[in-house]
Amino acid sequence: MSEKKYRFFGIVRRVIPLYFKSSPLLVPIDQLLSVFHSLSWVLSIIATQRLFDNITMAGNQVIGYWQVVISLIALGFVTFGQQVLNGASNFMTDCVLEKNMGKYWGVIQRKIQRIPAVLFEDTTFLDEIEKAKMGVSFLEPFCIIFTSIFTFYGVYFFAVGAYLFWISPILPIVLLVSFIPAFLSQIMRIKVFTKLEIENAPLRRRYEYYQKAIVDRESFKETRILGAYHYFCKLFSETLLLTTKKIWRTERKVALLQLVLNITSFIGLGISSFLLFTATMNGTITVGAFAAVFTSLNTIFGLMEELVTRHLSSMSNNVGKVANFVRLLDMEEVCGEYGEFNPSKGIVADDVSFTYPGNETVAIENVSLSISEGETIAIVGENGAGKSTLVRLLIGLYKPNSGIVKIGGLDSATTHPTSIFNRTSGIFQRYQRYKMTLADNVSISNSSSSPDNIKVQKVLDDSDFNEVSLDLETMLSPEFDGVDLSGGQWQRLAIARGLYRTSKFIILDEPTAAIDPIEETRIYNQFEKLARDKIAIIITHRLGSTKMADRIIVMDRGKIVAIGTHNELLNYSDKYTRMWTTQAEWYS
Repeated sequence: MSEKKYRFFGIVRRVIPLYFKSSPLLVPIDQLLSVFHSLSWVLSIIATQRLFDNITMAGNQVIGYWQVVISLIALGFVTFGQQVLNGASNFMTDCVLEKNMGKYWGVIQRKIQRIPAVLFEDTTFLDEIEKAKMGVSFLEPFCIIFTSIFTFYGVYFFAVGAYLFWISPILPIVLLVSFIPAFLSQIMRIKVFTKLEIENAPLRRRYEYYQKAIVDRESFKETRILGAYHYFCKLFSETLLLTTKKIWRTERKVALLQLVLNITSFIGLGISSFLLFTATMNGTITVGAFAAVFTSLNTIFGLMEELVTRHLSSMSNNVGKVANFVRLLDMEEVCGEYGEFNPSKGIVADDVSFTYPGNETVAIENVSLSISEGETIAIVGENGAGKSTLVRLLIGLYKPNSGIVKIGGLDSATTHPTSIFNRTSGIFQRYQRYKMTLADNVSISNSSSSPDNIKVQKVLDDSDFNEVSLDLETMLSPEFDGVDLSGGQWQRLAIARGLYRTSKFIILDEPTAAIDPIEETRIYNQFEKLARDKIAIIITHRLGSTKMADRIIVMDRGKIVAIGTHNELLNYSDKYTRMWTTQAEWYS
């Protein structure tokens, strides 16, 4: 996949509109509260100055006692309002955070669904998904911080700067200059942490896999019984240690930058205090202004340090992660024109070749094949012969690098896959065991319409799913206070799931690889009845049930080496004959 540079403001232009679009009502309210909250801090400085000036004038008999009381009450109202606005702003920010995070996960899931399936064979792409998933977690904080720079910190510093300039023109300049090194350090942090994220994403995907091998429900039994725990634990520890070392080296570099920031801030605070004291002694500013500004200097520097060390630092640390989210959004999507699947035109492959991304070995080479409506074919061959790859081309999941595949009259290279998938169903070797009810496990294959329990029960009966103790609402997951099924019952349920989907084209991709030949024969005999009047493809490396097919396709090293019925192939195909002879004793 081509590498594209993502600069800071380019990322901002992509994610901020998404931030506002995800909560078009709550986000503007949150920003408005942030503005009012920042102004309340400025009003607090002005109210404090007014109070101290009135106290001074009251001491000099210039004004009366009640004017001091009114100033004190005004400061109390400002302080109270400041706390109310702070709580309301924090509450609204939390609401936006929770709502938008769900929206962002929806965006990334929909995007992944639109990405060409062939990319899932590319390890680089899998790394990109891992990095993008991490980016989702940091996207909302990134947007909140960026907008707060303008609506809270920007408004506050502009208003305070104007107030300080009115007191002493050089004062806001000193504050600004003292923090220039801090801003420069953040630019360096962005580069350092973006590089760190790129290096760590593949490592993170590896140690998460090792962790899953140790503790996941599907793998821990084999891991423990075969004594592989220590092996995976060693790999997990080594990979995690390598990741931690990279993070430590990066953090050590930025710690020196942080030291420069702290020294600069301390010097700036000292100079500002000296200028303020000098202006007061010269009579340039009132005692009240001195008291208000002096007590606020700590707040001003605290907010500046918070902006730089916490928020800008967080943005610079996470901009690389957010860039990975944007990079995923920019990846190519499946495209093409929509058309009507016509089963009477069958499936035609003409001189088709295909190579997996990042792989130099040709997986399918110059294959031509025609399948008619109502015909059942079996594709056989040894492991690695190209059976599954050919079928993925024949159903439009992959697009050929050369040649043409027409499915129901639709060219897979120029047709949107949805037009083909809407009429296609499948039963696969690695079927999913969804932690859902029995009815949902079946009806999920046709989720575009409401579940039909009568139809669900029918396809379960057709698939010989005979667990009479279970009703359709039984949860199939011990983890969710439900039950589990035997391997054979899960396979029958997977067949029912494939049959529930309305289709004119159905694939059986070695769904019986893990069961005995007698059970396999029973399932295929059932499938033969259910696949009538449909285009049907059976993929298998076990030949006992291929006799049900109208034709058998023999593959070897990505090529079709023979086509015919079972008896025809026994007469003229040496490869098929050898495979049959080797396996014949299984079916005695």
